[in-house]
Amino acid sequence: MSTAIAAGELTAADRCDRCGAQAYVRATLDSGLDLLFCAHHFHENELRLRAVAVHIHDESDRLANVPATAALEER
Repeated sequence: MSTAIAAGELTAADRCDRCGAQAYVRATLDSGLDLLFCAHHFHENELRLRAVAVHIHDESDRLANVPATAALEER
């Protein structure tokens, strides 16, 4: 018997399994394996993931909270 452990919020240390960018989505499979995705790769694979995942934790709405000037300050 396996015990599910509630996963916390994703942090900047959590990286997309596809490209290594910051992960904003965690898809948990029936096996208990978690797959992490950036918003881009989640949306690219969303239909397939929804078909196989038992739970999807989506924090991509946090991207809307980044001020537009933040990108300019990095230059």
